[in-house]
Amino acid sequence: MPRLLGVEIPAKKKIAYSLRYIYGIGPERADQVVKEASLNPDMRAQDLSEEQLNKIMHVITEHKWVVEGDLRRELAANLKRLQAINCYRGVRHRRGLPVRGQRTSTNARTRKGPRKTIGVTKVKE
Repeated sequence: MPRLLGVEIPAKKKIAYSLRYIYGIGPERADQVVKEASLNPDMRAQDLSEEQLNKIMHVITEHKWVVEGDLRRELAANLKRLQAINCYRGVRHRRGLPVRGQRTSTNARTRKGPRKTIGVTKVKE
């Protein structure tokens, strides 16, 4: 399995699909990397030479794309900042509720989690 930016990309898949396993690289960027590195789009990741892997790395660093650990840290820092200043979005993140104005009286189960039934318990005599 080839290794790029600390991520093991799948060997049997085409390069453009393998690159998507790197956090921060989606379909558009993967196609752009393959094109700029002048690689055959039908080539599999296991057939990449060391030189071709270096070309891919060079394209990513040349564009100054934030990927993997740096991107995860940046997103976490943004959420922490929102929570620290107690803005509406930060409070919603902290409480685990929908952030972008969705309704919560019904639905929102993905964000809120499974229902917690609150009922009356019978007292034994």
